[in-house]
Amino acid sequence: MDRMFRVLGFWTLVIGLMALAGDMIPMAMLFFAQTAIFVLLGYMKLSERTYILLFWGYMILSFTGFTYWSFFKMSI
Repeated sequence: MDRMFRVLGFWTLVIGLMALAGDMIPMAMLFFAQTAIFVLLGYMKLSERTYILLFWGYMILSFTGFTYWSFFKMSI
């Protein structure tokens, strides 16, 4: 499971680089921060249960944030 967090770090790095190339600086910085967190967690050698709980927490936080932003902050 620790390898999957490093894979998540790789893909968030790719998305961050594409955002940087498209002049979307805030989005790029957000994804670079996620990259650092995922890679750091990937090398911590935590238990399988801990990795799964961390991933579920990340999913709940990101989906809640996305829903809040798209409902309250985006203009129609």
